[in-house]
Amino acid sequence: MGVMGTAVEDRAGRHAALGDSTRLAIVDELVVCDRSPQELQRLTGVASNLLAHHLDVLEQARIITRARSSGDGRRRYVRLERAALSDLVPVRRVTAQPVLFICTHNSARSQIAAALWTRLTAQPADSAGTHPAHQVHPGAAAAAARAGLDLSAARPRRLDQVRAPELVVTVCDRAHEELTPGPAWLHWSVADPVANPSKRAFDATVAELGDRVTSLVAAS
Repeated sequence: MGVMGTAVEDRAGRHAALGDSTRLAIVDELVVCDRSPQELQRLTGVASNLLAHHLDVLEQARIITRARSSGDGRRRYVRLERAALSDLVPVRRVTAQPVLFICTHNSARSQIAAALWTRLTAQPADSAGTHPAHQVHPGAAAAAARAGLDLSAARPRRLDQVRAPELVVTVCDRAHEELTPGPAWLHWSVADPVANPSKRAFDATVAELGDRVTSLVAAS
């Protein structure tokens, strides 16, 4: 098995260890406080032999460690290995690089995504549409301005007017389904705020695209 496969198997093992309500409660407690097995037994209400089993599972998954007290050597404390939880959220990231965002009209989502990408990654970003509108939607420009982004010079363009870099992201279901995506293309199914234009809808689009950019790009 390759390195990537081994890493996924390791994460799967930790998820399995946490897939029990008692073990998850133990970990929740250990986030804020080291506990002795006796204390954990009182908190969870399980029998001592069952608690020992749960602690064995967590230790085998390298989520906890158990060590003797530096005071009373007869006592032991259970500690959370915090690093074991740091990569449990599913991640697939890419390095910051030039990108092209595509939607149907290139009047809102793709324009906002490109502006966010440049601000958050310091890398160039372009956008285009399969059926571009005449102008950027005023609601998108206003929402961008509220987020500190400037779309005043942005103009919708046809897809054949731009050169696609290695990384391409469709942010529109219609465009994604109309095109023949390359094997490395990504797709974000983002609702079109123009369909039901409101300040809230455009602001929500900015927030969602910002979260997606942040989640996608590996920290430098």
